[in-house]
Amino acid sequence: MPYVLPLATAPRHTLSHGAHFEAELARLAATLGAQRIGANVTRVPPGKAAFPFHHHHANEEHFFVLAGRGVLRIGAETHAVAAHDYVYCPPGGPEVAHQFVNTGDGDLLYLAFSTMQYPEVAGYPDAGKTGVRVAAGETPGARFLLADGHRDSVGYWDGEDGAAVAAIVDGAGPTRP
Repeated sequence: MPYVLPLATAPRHTLSHGAHFEAELARLAATLGAQRIGANVTRVPPGKAAFPFHHHHANEEHFFVLAGRGVLRIGAETHAVAAHDYVYCPPGGPEVAHQFVNTGDGDLLYLAFSTMQYPEVAGYPDAGKTGVRVAAGETPGARFLLADGHRDSVGYWDGEDGAAVAAIVDGAGPTRP
């Protein structure tokens, strides 16, 4: 089992969406087999954000800015960030939603750490949606997204007609000797 991963050899994952989201992530922790703590180095070009404004109900995230400068949105506040700043984002609701935006002339580079607790519920206040992740990675079916307007559109008892209960009761179900 490897215990050391030179950053230069870490697998890279790039993402982009529209005019405002772009990043390259160097995967660290998962590459070495870590399961409880996630870690990556994220590189964000000028004028971009890596991810949508979001919050986690189960996981906390920590960041150490390695290079560049930008703005941290957290809840309703904004904070300037620059190289050697440490940032903690606790689990919670929209009041701790967070996002880094690169407002500098060069790349914003930061080391990101996160606990890896599943299931995880994440909210996206700018888009009005909620996501549920039941496992790590990009496994099909591991993530569910729901527009917040559909929350509570189905009641707890909706669709529960008791037919399976009736079949057991009517058929007396299995018996013990």
